[in-house]
Amino acid sequence: MTKQSGNASQSKTVVVKLGTSVLTGGTLALDRAHMVELVRQCAELKKQGHSVVMVSSGAIAAGREHLGYPALPNSMASKQLLAAVGQSQLIQTWESLFAIYGLKIGQMLLTRADLEDRERFLNARDTINALVEHDIIPVVNENDAVATSEIKVGDNDNLSALVGILCGADKLLLLTDQKGLFTADPRKDPNAELIKEVKTIDDTLRKIAGGSGTTLGTGGMATKLQAADIARRAGIEVIIAAGSAPNVVFDSLGDQPQGTRFLPCEEALENRKRWILAGPAASGDIVIDDGAVNAVIGKGSSLLAKGLTKVSGHFARGDVVRVTDSKGTLIARGIASYSSQDMAKIVGKHSKDIIGILGYDYGNEVLHRDDMVVIQE
Repeated sequence: MTKQSGNASQSKTVVVKLGTSVLTGGTLALDRAHMVELVRQCAELKKQGHSVVMVSSGAIAAGREHLGYPALPNSMASKQLLAAVGQSQLIQTWESLFAIYGLKIGQMLLTRADLEDRERFLNARDTINALVEHDIIPVVNENDAVATSEIKVGDNDNLSALVGILCGADKLLLLTDQKGLFTADPRKDPNAELIKEVKTIDDTLRKIAGGSGTTLGTGGMATKLQAADIARRAGIEVIIAAGSAPNVVFDSLGDQPQGTRFLPCEEALENRKRWILAGPAASGDIVIDDGAVNAVIGKGSSLLAKGLTKVSGHFARGDVVRVTDSKGTLIARGIASYSSQDMAKIVGKHSKDIIGILGYDYGNEVLHRDDMVVIQE
């Protein structure tokens, strides 16, 4: 899907992520009155020619409500049971509400396994774009009924960032029970101030975000910050705002959106690097020395064996790995040119010595710049 830049009058693709706390209003049941108000705003965006993609939490809450709030053990199977029952209830609710405005929806259930494989990633992208192009609103959720801890994205904040990458979104709107990101926890500090605009996500901001603030959902402000970081690197503007605020969806396309606005990185990643950032979970870690850190971040260099200090985990050539410094700070993610077994043998070695050590080589770079996404700014 081709992105269009410019003012709000031009057609844009907006991903609207709705947390459980927004859909329930902090209660144990879906707040259908508020849900229809959110649908009204989405319908207004559609009327103006924009495309809307929805990432909706709430399946487990809908399942509990439908079954009369049963007493179940706190297990993965119980959550999957509730999700299996609740997902159909949730999608039926969305279908009936969007039908009021003459709009059709299409359900997409995803797990990380759907995004790790490059071909499945492209298939998911084609499906979501086909729905949008045929004027159907995709409603996306994690497939909790079958997902295990190994294949779960983990929360719908990060899922919404990946969905934004899939559909080439212009904006990602993360709706929550908070007005946005504050300088401190507003529930504890009366002097906390709303941060209106963020250009760079650093450790100070991550510390401010803290942990989860609600028991209703799985995503707190920290996961929203992670999602914002992923999306903005793909060239997507991100807004964190209160889902209960009047016209919050509609205002997201204006020059002064509600909440906290995260500006997209000036140099958006090309499609292959978006997949590296969004799709596969890392199979291992590569630790590099300070000189290599400076070369990767400051000079845009590829990573050579000489800059390696340690290799951990088990990965094959072509797997995605994490690159960290000696303190464990994440520097980059990339596709390994060598397996973990081979890479361990050439740690700290000159490129010219690789063929003598291994008996073959796949080039001088253990991670090529074209196959690497730098995380540190």
